[in-house]
Order: sequence, then structure tokens, then C-alpha cells
Amino acid sequence: MNKYLITGFSGFVGRYFLEYLENNESGCIVKGMDIQSPDFEFDHYKNVQISFEKIDLLSKDRVEYIIHEFQPDYILHLASYSSVAFSWKEPIQSFQNNTNIFLNLIESVRKMKINARILSIGSSEEYGIVNKRDLPLKENHKLRPVSPYAVARMSQELLSEVYVAGYGLDIVLTRSFNHIGPGQKSIFVVPSLAKQIVEIKKSGESRGNIVAGDVSIVRDFTDVRDVARAYYLLLKEGKKGEVYNVCSGIGVSIKDIINMLAKQLNIEVDVKVDSRLIRPADNKIVIGANEKIKRELGWENTIPLEKTIKDIILFWGNYSKAVL
Repeated sequence: MNKYLITGFSGFVGRYFLEYLENNESGCIVKGMDIQSPDFEFDHYKNVQISFEKIDLLSKDRVEYIIHEFQPDYILHLASYSSVAFSWKEPIQSFQNNTNIFLNLIESVRKMKINARILSIGSSEEYGIVNKRDLPLKENHKLRPVSPYAVARMSQELLSEVYVAGYGLDIVLTRSFNHIGPGQKSIFVVPSLAKQIVEIKKSGESRGNIVAGDVSIVRDFTDVRDVARAYYLLLKEGKKGEVYNVCSGIGVSIKDIINMLAKQLNIEVDVKVDSRLIRPADNKIVIGANEKIKRELGWENTIPLEKTIKDIILFWGNYSKAVL
């Protein structure tokens, strides 16, 4: 009976990882840890036994105690301040939180001599600003982080390398590109756009204005349900100390996302650019290479972007599927 410790349990990905466990691994035990209580129910799961601990992961003693008591087989480290925009507003808080909570976690595992596999979730933001000729980005591409958040994620990766080589911890790493899906908070770009466009539709108007940042930027979007499956496979079959891109391998502009949202709702949209939503330094185009995770783990991103967009609209609109 496998035991999973999930940090950042209450967040966007945690809920989908639970769903994946429920449908694919019978009889496992999950301990969730988060600074916020989850806004979803988890007492309906039949195949997964779940408990939750509200905790600030900066509290080293409590982290040690929980890990010692639970004795996990697998640790999925999702906890982070994952907003790049927030890191520009609060760089110290973003860096210290993202780096120190991970250090507390892996040091507790080392100190308690826990024989657990850890999945360290990193970010495509670590690659920084790249040339088009370097696309799609492979795992061996040089990292050039350009935001406080990206620097923290790179630091987390470097700490992983130290603890693997120096202490023998079993850590697998990701650089996860943009993942989206129903339930994601509107502080992120795609759900923010979806929420605004759905509100226009609900108003009964056939045309309306939305606010956005730089809509020309191109990103690599993967459905969160495909991401949850990738994380499960990485925990089970990823190679110790190795880094894996989790991405679709396809670039889509924010403008194209807006057009897809508007088309599905049969409305027209005018974009008003808010300079406050444009980051001080940002890469114009980010596309990842996913050959490594496909080759070594047999993972495929199976959910098309059109379906993801439709499901996001359904979430924000509380529509029945018959509407779209």
C-alpha cells in the first residue's frame, strides 16, 4: 500500500493528481500538506485514503514531525508561490518561500532517513529568454532565469542536484511548462481571459472588451489532466537526478487563446492592453521539447487544446455541455 505525501495539496494540480490516483491505483494512502485548506471535498474517494494537515512548510519542526510520522514512499512537491507576476511584486517573499520550503522538505527527508522518492516540480521559466533557433527547448539547454520566481525554481533544481549527489536522495525533477484546465485561479492568464469572455457572453452582448497584457507572447500549454499523469509516471519510473520537460511541444499565442475562447462562445472580443500586466522581462516565445519523457516513460499529451478550452469555459460559465 503506497503512501503519498503531497505538498501544495490544496492547489490546482493536487486535485487532479488525486483523481488520477483514484482511477489508477487502488488502496493508496495520501497525506496532504498546505498552508490553505482545500476548497474541494475529498471524502468521496473510494480507492484513496486521504488526510490533510494545514501547515506552513517554512515550519521546519512540523515538517520533520509529519514526515517522520507518515513515512511516505513518494513525495509530490507541488507547493510554491507559482505566480511570476507576484514574484515581481514581492521578490523576497517569493524567493524565500519557494526555496526554503523545498529545502525544509528535503532536509527533513535526509535527517529522518526516509526512503522516499521525491518529485521536484520546476518551471519552464528557468529557461529564460531564448532565441527562436533554440526551439523547442530541450532539457540540456542553458538556463537563464529572468524573474525572481524563475531564479527560485532554478535554485530548487540546484539544491536537488546537491542532495542527490551529496546525500543520495532519490529526487526526480521537472521543468513544467504552462498547464491549464478547469478550476485554475483567475490570477493566471488563460482562466482570467476565460472568465472575462464568459462574463461578456452572460451579459447577452455579442461583442465586448477584455483586459490583457502582451497577447503576442507564445506559450506551450498542456492540459492539467495530462500533467497529473506525467507526474505519476515520473514518480514511478523517472530516473533519479534527471530533469524532464512536461509540455505539449506546441506553441500557441495568447491572442490565439482569446480567439479560441471567443469562437467557442460565438462572440467578438476587443482587447485592451493593461501595461500593469506586462512583466519587466519576459520571453516572447517558449516551446518545449517532450521527446525525453515520451521516450523514457511512454507519456503522451492526449487532451487537445480545444477540449481544454471548452472545459475551462464550462467551469467559468457553469454551463451544461450542451451549450457548446
